[in-house]
Amino acid sequence: MSFRGGEGGTSGSPGAAPVASRAPPRSRIFKIIVIGDSGVGKTCLTYRFCAGKFPDKTEATIGVDFREKTVEIDGETIKIQLWDTAGQERFRKSMVQHYYRNVHAVVFVYDITNPVSFQSLPAWIEECKHHSLGGEIPRILVGNKCDLIDATKVNTDQAQKFADTQNMPLFETSAKNPNDSDHVEAIFMTLAHKLKNHKPMMLSRLQVDQFKVDLKSEPKPDVECYC
Repeated sequence: MSFRGGEGGTSGSPGAAPVASRAPPRSRIFKIIVIGDSGVGKTCLTYRFCAGKFPDKTEATIGVDFREKTVEIDGETIKIQLWDTAGQERFRKSMVQHYYRNVHAVVFVYDITNPVSFQSLPAWIEECKHHSLGGEIPRILVGNKCDLIDATKVNTDQAQKFADTQNMPLFETSAKNPNDSDHVEAIFMTLAHKLKNHKPMMLSRLQVDQFKVDLKSEPKPDVECYC
């Protein structure tokens, strides 16, 4: 017996039972937070991964910036949520409790041309531990702005030694250089592959919608940003 679905119901022979529709499987959602000092290029990295390009205009993050990308890994559809917080303490205090809730992985970012941003990493790691985000969850260290090679102040050996002490893989990349697009994608996809073997909780759409009121940005002065 054949049936043809139509608007408002299912048609078929008189008296036939309607065909039950099967809801599509719910995608798993991975919440990844991206943290580091202000100006290291966190927003540019997440934008490059989700939009596939460098942002036309860069702005200072106020509170939390949120982006989402759907990917397929081994036939499974997965949503990657990237939460990028302001590096400045005065913009972060009211966000901290929500930002560190239900996190599945952490990306620590520093600017290879700014040694202070590298020296701040232990403090960021300690803050994560304070919120129960230690070595038990996947973590990655990212040195950004590799397009400014002549201005490098944090060399690879120095960064690798630090990454080894923290049991984190190190990636060096540039959110601005289009030739590094695949490298930026590899950073977040590496985490996604690791997380796929776990069974993280589902984040409700409500949690994201409630947070949207805080996704504000403040224009920066007209200065070219090398992120």
